[in-house]
Amino acid sequence: MKNSNKLIIYGQEFSSRLLIGSALYPSLDVMKAAIVKSESEIVTVSLRRQNPENNGGNIFWQELQSLGLTLLPNTAGCHSMKEVVNLAKMSRELFQTDWIKLELIGDEYNLQPDPMNLVAAADILLKDGFKVLPYCTDDLVICRRLADCGCEVIMPWGSPIGTGQGLANPQALSAIRHRLPDTTLIIDAGLGLPSHAVHAFELGYDAILLNSAIAQATDPITMASAFSYACKAGRAGYLAGRMPERQVAQPSTPIMGMPFWHQD
Repeated sequence: MKNSNKLIIYGQEFSSRLLIGSALYPSLDVMKAAIVKSESEIVTVSLRRQNPENNGGNIFWQELQSLGLTLLPNTAGCHSMKEVVNLAKMSRELFQTDWIKLELIGDEYNLQPDPMNLVAAADILLKDGFKVLPYCTDDLVICRRLADCGCEVIMPWGSPIGTGQGLANPQALSAIRHRLPDTTLIIDAGLGLPSHAVHAFELGYDAILLNSAIAQATDPITMASAFSYACKAGRAGYLAGRMPERQVAQPSTPIMGMPFWHQD
């Protein structure tokens, strides 16, 4: 993924490496303006929070669709494989997409994904023709199992969702990147500052997914712009390659005799 100029998700190319959520904004106008300012091309939607099938949130859906972006339905709020599969099928029918962000919560305290059933749920959905983007913890074994069952994209958290703590375990995230060099990896959840986004890209991650960090900022529109710049800076810095770390100071201009302007 290092030399690709585009973000690739199941064969589809995108210029932006920022995926953005559509919840928690103070108004529809702010949501639309923030999404536009972020330059994101992919926006996540939750069927359980807004139900267009029952004429719920029609204005919301109309405003979101007017942006002309790629929709990524998610299974937020699901606690069982049955819920996940049913909601995914409803989303596919309503949104006419086989993309699904797989969320299967195992603990309400920190909203940690269920490690026991996540892989099994992904396998069921993949066999049913879905393109699955699973949200998981920073556990290398879980990520490898998801990749082995056919997930071309995996989305480990930076820290628990909604905390804004940044990358709590960069060593674990680095190990995932190292062991899954050909998998598209997206940091999903826990980022709160643009600097957190830069950190994620510096570890070699391909993209980030945000919601709370932008929607709950004092100024969501300006924060969306800040994260857009952070994604570009972090990715460019990663591609450029960092200087070697050293244990001692080293002058940036080595002393080699007298300055050329010296006169006796």
